[in-house]
Amino acid sequence: MKNVQISEELFFALLKYHLVEIEDVLLEIRKGLEDKLEAMVRRDLYTKYKTAPNEEEREKARQEYLEKVGMHRNFRW
Repeated sequence: MKNVQISEELFFALLKYHLVEIEDVLLEIRKGLEDKLEAMVRRDLYTKYKTAPNEEEREKARQEYLEKVGMHRNFRW
């Protein structure tokens, strides 16, 4: 299983919620986890693009990655 690093702010928000039972940090936790998940998905797509076995799969993965990061089609090569 892989390890995942999170920001110190998110870690402390998780501590506040789970150990001290402060519920005011739920929105911060949700946003932090969503941002981390998006970053992990983008990284996975980039890795697929760089390690694809052939040119066709590489281009498909590249396009998926560019879509995910929000690169406008006019700025792509």
